[in-house]
Amino acid sequence: MKDKKIINFAVAQSKGLSLNTMAKFELKLPKMGESVAEATITNWLKNVGDTIEVDEAVLEIATDKVDSEVPSEVNGVLAEILFQVDDVVQVGQTIAVIETSGEGSETPAGKTEETPIEAPAPEVVTAIEENLSKAIETTQSSIQNTSERFYSPLVKSIAKQENISQSELDAIPGTGKEGRVTKNDILGYLENRGVQPQAQQSQTQPSVSQQPVQKAAPVSVNGGDEIIEMTRMGKIIAHHMVESVQTSAHVQSFIEVDVTNIWNWRNKMKNEFAKREGENLTFTPIFMEAVAKAIKDFPMINISVSGDKLIKRKNINLGMAAALADGNLIVPVIKNADQLNLLGMAKAVNDLAERARTGKLKPDDTQGGTYTVTNVGTFGSIMGTPIINQPQVAILALGAIRKVPAVIETPEGDFIGIRHKMFLSHSYDHRVVNGALGGQFVKRVAEYLESFDVSRGI
Repeated sequence: MKDKKIINFAVAQSKGLSLNTMAKFELKLPKMGESVAEATITNWLKNVGDTIEVDEAVLEIATDKVDSEVPSEVNGVLAEILFQVDDVVQVGQTIAVIETSGEGSETPAGKTEETPIEAPAPEVVTAIEENLSKAIETTQSSIQNTSERFYSPLVKSIAKQENISQSELDAIPGTGKEGRVTKNDILGYLENRGVQPQAQQSQTQPSVSQQPVQKAAPVSVNGGDEIIEMTRMGKIIAHHMVESVQTSAHVQSFIEVDVTNIWNWRNKMKNEFAKREGENLTFTPIFMEAVAKAIKDFPMINISVSGDKLIKRKNINLGMAAALADGNLIVPVIKNADQLNLLGMAKAVNDLAERARTGKLKPDDTQGGTYTVTNVGTFGSIMGTPIINQPQVAILALGAIRKVPAVIETPEGDFIGIRHKMFLSHSYDHRVVNGALGGQFVKRVAEYLESFDVSRGI
């Protein structure tokens, strides 16, 4: 069956026709939002030969921000799978071929039907079969899927183009599932191919420009210890956190805020809001509204660094760190947050938080953030020193709200009372945000919170 498909493809090529001429549709990796250029295939939901309907999910993919599904644009049968699990695919690349039903088959908007292929002469088929047999024998003798290791079609293709032998390919360390060699593994190997290990370099000609490589300290494992593989998202977060610390000069400013009025107002309004909107009224939208106002007052906190230049962002897109079911964090973004009233902010916060918990975020939901807010008080922390979410230059941590004794100033004198207070922890990049701007910004957020209008509705 597989050889028959190859012959059909070769016949089409000999006539100068494309796969679409054979009533086949190329399923491509769709665009998934600004700055998302590639994705990793995590699971195929369909196998070759399976029937597929329009809008039915064919495979699952993962970007560096969120997981998603790729649906089919046509009815048909899955004819070919061009990438395997753990392969990295670029946006616009063909990842599978779906065979449609020829006459009367559904064609995506903007595409036209082409004339079916005529049956070739018997002598043409015989010649093609002979050439294909030789080609298949040559390919199988060079790169094979051995019993010990699986190689994806993409990896085998790269190996063939670069004249990598079977033994050489078998020696490449794999970082994919079950030790598979991924596209990045083989490309990384090619970059260093032919370079002698440092131990074999001549000791009489040391490279003074070579920087020492810092390696993590070895970790001993005892008999009773459990080794747990990091999740894909966990690895990405770990990489981003280290990269951020190495990129930005982190400095923190802290301020305590009296949110008693907000506490009392929310208790008064939450039942009415839940009854009217069918959603909970949390403190988060109130805090996000104050942050958006403060950014408008201090727009140089809403920037990014590009080399020696600063990029002043036009839009105020607030990221809000949300917990996933597996314990990891993700940062969905509220676009144009300064244009939302409190009701709109509350609905946006609840929608993104719910879709984050249920794994229904889309790639575009996590793109374009210009400033991030994280709630470390969710689990009782009174303050924190959050790491900046690159390429942003600042992040605000919200501490837990606590009942504390406080000095209250009145015209009649000072007295001690019980107030609801919290700490705001502001981390900022000291390369471009000095202490004055970083401190003034978080102070302005506090001022907006303490002057909250308790007479407003929602």
